[in-house]
Amino acid sequence: MAKFGLSPLLVLSILLLIMSGGAVRGQREMVPAMFIFGDSLIDNGNNNNLPSFAKANYYPYGIDFNGGPTGRFSNGYTMVDEIAELLGLPLIPAYTEASGNQVLHGVNYASAAAGILDATGRNFVGRIPFDQQLRNFENTLNQITGNLGADYMATALARCIFFVGMGSNDYLNNYLMPNYPTRNQYNGQQYADLLVQTYSQQLTRLYNLGARKFVIAGLGEMGCIPSILAQSTTGTCSEEVNLLVQPFNENVKTMLGNFNNNLPGARFIFADSSRMFQDILLNARSYGTMNQKILLHSPQNNTNKT
Repeated sequence: MAKFGLSPLLVLSILLLIMSGGAVRGQREMVPAMFIFGDSLIDNGNNNNLPSFAKANYYPYGIDFNGGPTGRFSNGYTMVDEIAELLGLPLIPAYTEASGNQVLHGVNYASAAAGILDATGRNFVGRIPFDQQLRNFENTLNQITGNLGADYMATALARCIFFVGMGSNDYLNNYLMPNYPTRNQYNGQQYADLLVQTYSQQLTRLYNLGARKFVIAGLGEMGCIPSILAQSTTGTCSEEVNLLVQPFNENVKTMLGNFNNNLPGARFIFADSSRMFQDILLNARSYGTMNQKILLHSPQNNTNKT
């Protein structure tokens, strides 16, 4: 099984998040479950049966994954697969495939082409926006509560990890697409403000449903993904795109600080994807890769970023 090492900084942050909840040493499972929301970076098959152009259930995707393609937009494990293993959990099932006791370890609701805004990603036709992912989580919550009881569920949820990685498609498959009006309606800062205002409402909804421990992934070096590199005559990253998404990351960090100060019992950590990406490029050997160009064009860097 080919894997892509997690950033030491992210590992440390997650461990601190767990320890703040009083995890018992020696337990194989460090948390009861992990619930995952996002896009193609962490989708593990929710789009497989949708009428969608955003699918990865065919080769070369999954070429290093035991059993072949699953719907993951990578050659092997995704970031959340690695985190699940770190936590002592089994691989978290896709919402569309989870059944019975499988959901007790968590569910992955992520969907390629999904965004914070419902309109994002419509060029790919079928996808599950963040608002619908939240409704799907409510369905899971009702299922588990019906089986185990409300009191147990409230206690267990407070110890679970909620991993959320949204926003990439709101730029790549909305703001930067010529058939969307958003670029004419908002400048970069205004658009970041709109996204994070909506994001704040969505994350508050998760908190109100019982979530307490959050890992929120920021946007990475969007100007360096293959679909953007392909538009460059020199094959170099787009600094314009990298600068465009910076206000979003800054707004998210401010939002999370406000959450930590104002939501009782909540703990939000920011996974700095941009910093992690830069670390991987600078220290390619320690991540098992010798060539920066291989990293920039690899499936783990997401072939089309949906």
